[in-house]
Formats: sequence, structure tokens, C-alpha cells
Amino acid sequence: MKTLVVNQEKCTACRRCELTCSFQKTGEFNPASSRVTVAIFPEVDFYMPITCQQCEDALCQKACPAGAISRSETTGAVVIDEDRCIGCQMCVMVCPFGAVAYSPGESKVVKCDLCGGDPECAKFCAWGAIEYKEADRVTLAKRKQVGAKLRDLMKEVSA
Repeated sequence: MKTLVVNQEKCTACRRCELTCSFQKTGEFNPASSRVTVAIFPEVDFYMPITCQQCEDALCQKACPAGAISRSETTGAVVIDEDRCIGCQMCVMVCPFGAVAYSPGESKVVKCDLCGGDPECAKFCAWGAIEYKEADRVTLAKRKQVGAKLRDLMKEVSA
């Protein structure tokens, strides 16, 4: 199964991924409507696109009282059924990556759904910081390493 793979070292914080995603999902270039967010720490020259990790054991899915979150059989993405979502935002609260959000402009909870298997953010990332590819052990180990670095940065910034 393919997944979004982020190479943090290639990210320049151009935010093209945010603009592309928002246009794909809402028809307007508005980073606030994007399902991907670039975490920017200029003081330490660290930039990283944050998107849904499509967790194997998705906390957002477990927390949803309406059963509105499921996994797509075709893409493997964890997706939200807008017709079943009651807007309680429990999924927003439990996501450890901050990848589920409430969009006031759309009046609904939103997250990455891998664009049905053809993610726009990966297609338009000129530097290859976001790729859509098969995840192997090396890729998953790198993902954990970058996650640990981001966690440490968050602790440093909040201290």
C-alpha cells in the first residue's frame, strides 16, 4: 500500500503543498483549508509538512462516536464520511499528529484522504519533500526518526 512519505530535509517551507491541497479540496488557494500543514521553526532551520499518517491503529477512528471514520479499501486512507460526521471533534482531540482539524469555512472536520490515491501535494512538491510511494522499513524508520526530532523541537520551543 502506498503512503505519503515526508523527507523533512528537502522541505523549504514554500507551502506549495498547502496551496495545492486547499485548491484541490475547496477550489481556493487558502492554506487554512489545507489538509497538510507545514510546521515552520525558522530559528533552527526546520520545516516539515505535517499530514495524516494514515495510522494502522487510528485513534481518530476509535474516538468517533458516529462511526464516520473508516479505512478506504482502495487507498488504505483513513477517511471521514461527511454524511455521518456529527462535528463533535473527538477525532481532532485524539490525533497525536494534529492532522485532523475542524474547518470553520467548510463547517466540517477534515483530514488528508490521499486525494483518492493521487495526492496533489506530492505531485506539486518541486523539491521532493513529499512523495507518494510504497513504505518500506527504511522509510518507516526515517519517519519515526523525524517524528522524534519534531517532538524534541516542540519541547524546546515550549520550554
